Amino acid sequence: MAGEDRFKQFDFHLRSLSSSARDSNFVTDPVSDPSLLNSVKSLCDLCRSEKSEDLIARVYPHLNRIFQRCLSSISQSQTSNGLLLLAILQFFLDFGDVVLHDADPNLRTFFKSCLSREFADPVVAEATLDFLNANKKKFSSSFPTLLPQFFPLLLKLIAWNGEKLEKAFRRVFPGLISQGSFLPLFPSIIDFPILVVALEKVEKSSGSLVGSSIASIQKSSAPEMLLALMDEAYTGSTIGDGGGDSESEDSSTMAVADPFFLELLKDENDGLAERHWASPAVAAALQAAVSTSMSDRLKQALRMTPRLLDMYTAIAIREVNDSLICALVPLLMARYSNLFPEKLFLYEVQKRILELMLAGFNRSPSFIALLKKPIVDRLGEAYDSPSKTELALQLCWAIGEHGGGGEAHKDAARELFESLELLLYENLSSSRVRLRESALGSDSAKSRKSSQSRLLCFVVTAIAKLATYHRELLPRARVSLTKVARSRISDARVWKRARDYLGLMNEPAICLSILGTCESPSKGMQKLGTVNWSEGGTKMISHLPFYLLGAQEGPPHDFSFMDVLPGS
Repeated sequence: MAGEDRFKQFDFHLRSLSSSARDSNFVTDPVSDPSLLNSVKSLCDLCRSEKSEDLIARVYPHLNRIFQRCLSSISQSQTSNGLLLLAILQFFLDFGDVVLHDADPNLRTFFKSCLSREFADPVVAEATLDFLNANKKKFSSSFPTLLPQFFPLLLKLIAWNGEKLEKAFRRVFPGLISQGSFLPLFPSIIDFPILVVALEKVEKSSGSLVGSSIASIQKSSAPEMLLALMDEAYTGSTIGDGGGDSESEDSSTMAVADPFFLELLKDENDGLAERHWASPAVAAALQAAVSTSMSDRLKQALRMTPRLLDMYTAIAIREVNDSLICALVPLLMARYSNLFPEKLFLYEVQKRILELMLAGFNRSPSFIALLKKPIVDRLGEAYDSPSKTELALQLCWAIGEHGGGGEAHKDAARELFESLELLLYENLSSSRVRLRESALGSDSAKSRKSSQSRLLCFVVTAIAKLATYHRELLPRARVSLTKVARSRISDARVWKRARDYLGLMNEPAICLSILGTCESPSKGMQKLGTVNWSEGGTKMISHLPFYLLGAQEGPPHDFSFMDVLPGS
């Protein structure tokens, strides 16, 4: 009896599908039948429970026709198509092998034609993320390029719908990363709050985002932008200039920044594009977003970005190959000081950018030699702004810690050493002026002097470490450190550190133990004078300082680390 009821339900829902699929009914809007979605879901459940290829084959043609008709009428539709199309796509994924249907074109069409219009609908957004999570294995095995292609659209979805969908989006996030999307995804993540600003500006100027394609807004605005740029070139007037009938200041600001915002608002990944941060209009638009009362949506984006960047970093270190990491590092350096200007956001994101950059250098120290040119450029910008000073400081640390790229990169190490020398001498000459300014009691001058002293300490240390690793640089390092040690006009911490390093250089073994770089365990070698503490329980070390062994009994060299160090 239960079986007969199921087949009656099947026939009923199939007739509903057949009626909706016929051209004579619902010509312009198949979704106008409120029972259609229920029929599709019920038929999918029956096909799944009965596991009958005959039932699947009978349902498939009707769903295929309804899917195509929904897409053809989507621009005129007054109701949402998203839920119905997702239900049909689920059927294609579940039973595509049975009916020999490749769902890839349907999935791409759904993203391009439907989700691009309905990503701002919270119901469709949640259903889309649930659909992607339910089919993660299918996407990774059968459609591995789909989500990486449409990651900008999915970022718009989560940017507009906020933290309530973050948990579901985080489960989808690893699927967005591929070789083709890894690099473009990074600027999209750190510009996540700016994406919210752009979406809110579009909503303010063009109305609700639900049911309208931003892609069409982009296309329609392109001719006006081109004409405005031509007018600026020939007449000298700026975009947004006009008489009394011109638009508000806010909309004219948006017009000037259009190329930057439109790059953010794209739906598909088209590679790593340059973002025009140098534009004064962009800076003005972002400053206006910070100085006025921020929307709840923007506040949520500011909180979500560091968490998304944490996921990106974890995947980068764990799964991405060296060539992509090497290509990412210059992008990290370029974007470190170009971020959404909100203090807490800047702190959180810049901290993570530095962690990712240093993790990349730690993973492959040769990156320092390969990226010598951008590193030298960043060292030359050390005093352009406080953020660039911090970046230069961290690069100095990495250069010294990893020996300028390693033993095989002596030429690169020499060039990096010369850049450190130049930075050191420039600082020594400017420190005289800064010392006099700070003596006048100016808070800003004292802050600059403190920042300069901190950078000098790192430069001095990097020079000493680099010369310890590449001993042919020792004579030049001694000259540099001697000049610092004799320059009593600078901060005492700086010249005392230089003096200490000069003393260490007279004891090569001790200097190597303190300033030498840590070799990678995979190389199977260890510098003389260094101690691998992790092997203390299994290896005997004969050159332990005698004062540590003073209380030990037994033969002179029959001691392990565990005899000297307290047990854990």
